[in-house]
Amino acid sequence: MSGDNKLTIAVLGAGIVGLCTALELQRDGHAVIIVDPDEPGVRQAASYGNGTWLNPGSVLPMSTPGLWKQVPGFLLDPDGPFIIRWRYLPALAGWLMRFVLAGRTWQQVEICATRRYELNRNTAQDHAALATEAGRPDLIRCNGLMFVYPDQAAIDAERQSWQLRQNLGIRFRKIETAELHKRVPELSTAYSLGMQMEDGGQVVDPGAYCNALYQLAIRRGATHKTARATGFSFNGNRLTAVMTDAGAIPCDRAVIAAGVGSRDLARQAGDKVPLISERGYHVVIPNPGFDLPAGLMPSDGKMGVVMTPQGLRLAGQVELASVSAAPNWRRALILLNYGRRMFPALAAKADAVEEDVGSQNYWMGHRPSTPDGLPCIGPASRSPDIFHAFGHGHVGMIQAPATGRLVAALIAGRQPACDATAFVARRFG
Repeated sequence: MSGDNKLTIAVLGAGIVGLCTALELQRDGHAVIIVDPDEPGVRQAASYGNGTWLNPGSVLPMSTPGLWKQVPGFLLDPDGPFIIRWRYLPALAGWLMRFVLAGRTWQQVEICATRRYELNRNTAQDHAALATEAGRPDLIRCNGLMFVYPDQAAIDAERQSWQLRQNLGIRFRKIETAELHKRVPELSTAYSLGMQMEDGGQVVDPGAYCNALYQLAIRRGATHKTARATGFSFNGNRLTAVMTDAGAIPCDRAVIAAGVGSRDLARQAGDKVPLISERGYHVVIPNPGFDLPAGLMPSDGKMGVVMTPQGLRLAGQVELASVSAAPNWRRALILLNYGRRMFPALAAKADAVEEDVGSQNYWMGHRPSTPDGLPCIGPASRSPDIFHAFGHGHVGMIQAPATGRLVAALIAGRQPACDATAFVARRFG
């Protein structure tokens, strides 16, 4: 270890969580080594293809009361927003059991939502500050987010979710029909009402944003080892090096932020975490001919509909299968069909995209998901020198800044801004 309590810290993973963590560690004066086989922002990364939403109100876990009744539908409905591939069901059974049990009562859901909100609270403002530091303030928009509904009955069906958000102090307001269609004139009249998430925002181009944060870290002295972390070397319980496919990297501390690849590293660090890939898709309609004032989410589609430099991005779906399973582009075509419904004038352009299935306009990625809807953040069981920072599911972009600050505080021995015990990996036994 270097003097003055300054450490050499290897951050394993250059996705958005790893990058935010690296920057926070640099603020504390540590020497940071980013370990990743790729440059940040490339297409295969989960941080590249997400829905771009910075939503403080994304507090509800996927598992809620009564979900077990829907599991057969997840297996049988090929067009549903949440599907499980039959052949992978035996391997996923244990995770699914934990998943259902985690949301079996609304009391459990409320506790989980409260903990998630600690990581969500100031997400748009935090990202805006980081983008400004990186010299790219244009990459973050703090202009709210809109959920759109066909009618009042559809809003009423989600009354409990909105009440929970209100109880947490999350700001939102109802948008009436005239205002909705004035703000988004291209939106189908099938949608008549909205709910505006006041403090939400959007990452304009997630790939470019991740690369900008990476370049900022490099300018501040970080080094990038183009390698894949494979394990650790110890002297007793003290870390001496991170092992990679390109050799050993001596360091004082290590942070596991390798997304879906974190499971095996966590096991070597003493924690058996039930981590799977929550596979998500997006499809882009290039040159739509209009802009959006904010990101949208249709109540019937539950996906992010956003404008990016590449075009109108429709991102979402949850598919449970193995990491190695080939993409099922039917999932992306479902998103494209919602695009046609939401914006009738885009039908011809959507048809052209459909004719080129699997092109650059299509994407599939792996969101690292735990069954209880909470990430793993904090010290590993095998060594006090290894820290976890993974398992954020589909809210990694939202929770990355707070996660970085939390990890930095724990490494420094400072009192964290929130109760970190809820995120320890050993909660899974």
